Amino acid sequence: MKQITSIQNPYIKSLVQLQEKAKARKQTGTFLMEGKREISIAIKGGYEMETLLFLPEICSETDARALSKNAELIEINKEVYQKLAYRDTTEGILAVAKTKSMQLADLKLSKNPLILVAEAPEKPGNIGALLRTADAANLDAVIIANPKSDLYNPNIVRSSVGCLFTNQIATGTTSEIIAFLKERKINFYCATLQNSTSYHTQDYTTPTALVVGTEATGLTEEWRKEATQNIIIPMQGEIDSMNVSVAAAILIFEAKRQRGF
Repeated sequence: MKQITSIQNPYIKSLVQLQEKAKARKQTGTFLMEGKREISIAIKGGYEMETLLFLPEICSETDARALSKNAELIEINKEVYQKLAYRDTTEGILAVAKTKSMQLADLKLSKNPLILVAEAPEKPGNIGALLRTADAANLDAVIIANPKSDLYNPNIVRSSVGCLFTNQIATGTTSEIIAFLKERKINFYCATLQNSTSYHTQDYTTPTALVVGTEATGLTEEWRKEATQNIIIPMQGEIDSMNVSVAAAILIFEAKRQRGF
């Protein structure tokens, strides 16, 4: 079995690039992840592991091999592990995994789908929280319009707590996603301050997409103009908006309530 003990090793340097550069992830079609739980969830979600790197003081060869029978196994030392690990407590195991296509055409939807659309979310923590909420509600899909960051960014992988791998995810432009929803006769309700009605008055029991924008600028005019209905969560305090992941959760679980959970 291969062993690597130097952070100057060319392969280790390439993995550092995977951690730090979206361009490297795009060029290779791979990304670096860590932790037994996340790796297990990713494998369950259909992700293919190319390589597992393990620190024997923390994770045994047997435990590493149990995660994936097909991946190449590489033993590393503490120095290499600390160079690559994004978190302090990831159980001595890292994996190089293949990315998935995130094309709209690849989504497999149910007959009565419930979808979350987020336009141009910027903060990895918010994206991770949106994915966790989508998993909790067992949504059909999460669609990111006009993405500002690579979804395999380690901050998103970490903040999603593995839910990047449990959700069906697609990306596209606002125009592409609107056309996709209309073609499939999916009503879409846009959370916005302008020309809106209270969210709880709408019927989400038919094919539905709930659309949220950024906290700073909200949704673009194209969404507001094309929406089946613009909706609002009534604010009773001083501010006029809330965290996007909190707003999305309120809308999603109202839809789930109407559908009998």
